[in-house]
Parts: sequence; C-alpha cells; structure tokens
Amino acid sequence: MTETRKDDMAHEQAAKTNTQDAAETEIDMSEFGGAAPMDELEALRAERDDFRDRFMRALADAENSRKRGERDRREAEQYGGSKLARDLLPVYDNLRRGLNAATDQHRADAAALIEGVELTLRELLSVMSKHNVTPVIPEIGDLFDPQFHQAMFEAPVQGTKAGQIIQVMTEGFLLHDRLLRPAQVGVSSTPG
Repeated sequence: MTETRKDDMAHEQAAKTNTQDAAETEIDMSEFGGAAPMDELEALRAERDDFRDRFMRALADAENSRKRGERDRREAEQYGGSKLARDLLPVYDNLRRGLNAATDQHRADAAALIEGVELTLRELLSVMSKHNVTPVIPEIGDLFDPQFHQAMFEAPVQGTKAGQIIQVMTEGFLLHDRLLRPAQVGVSSTPG
C-alpha cells in the first residue's frame, strides 16, 4: 500500500508541477498594455478608418480648392477688364454725342475732323469688340426689357403701347454675358 500511496503522491506532485509550469509560461497580457490581441486589432482598425476619413476629406478639400481656383482664374480672365471697360463707356458716349450734334453745315465745314472722330469711334468699338464688349442698342418701338434697359422716364405717346421704347438716350453694353451698363431709354406709358 505504501507503493500505491507513493504513486498517488508522485502523481499529485507531477500535477502540481505541471500547473505551476503552465502558470509560469502563461503570457501576462498586462506586460503588453493590458489589451487582448483582438482589442488591439480593433483599435488599429478604428485608427485606420479615422485616417482614411481624414485623408478623403483632405483630398476633397484640395479638389474643391483646385476647382474654385480654376473658376476664379477663368472669371478673372473673362471679367477682369470690366472696370476698364466701364471707365471707357463715357468716352464712347461723348464721341457719339459729338457726332450726333454735328449738323450738315458742320460736316461740310470740318469734314476731316468729323471723319477723324468717326474713325476714333469705330476703333474704340473694334477694340471693345475684341475684348468681348458688345453694345446693347435698342430700337424705338422695341419692348422694354429690365434685364438690358433702364427706364429714365415714362411718357404717354400716341400710336404706342405701354412698355414700348420711345427714346434711346445711351446705349448699353455687355461684357461676355454680363451687363456692364443698361441702355438708358424712355418708355411709353400709353394705356392699351
């Protein structure tokens, strides 16, 4: 019986040793930040997703900035000269008024001067046209269009309908598709 008891004691001793060895060889996760491998993997995935989101937003912002810069460049190219063009309109108006004020007698007496003013006016129109500045010249009898015309007065005129142009004071101008200055007109107020 002592041999059986010795065997049992030997088995118990072996079991204790195996348990102690297993406990000693078990990895202590607290040495590695205390997180289990799955928690660490999830944290890395969340960080990756956060960086991906930030990257995509930064990429979208960069693309929007590029598009905005391109649009601003195009607008500056097309409409950058609008201030200069607007400043030249009174020169055009004065040349036109001077020609309209010249009577047949003046034209006969100062033909060379009148011709020079006409050439200057044509050259000014040519340069403005080259830079996409086009005149808006309404005709008497046309309907008033508030997008292109500015009503300076209203008057009842026989033989016209309300809203028809009865007089053109100054011509309007467009730069590409934008209105630089509306044509200044008189409008009929005759009731229909």
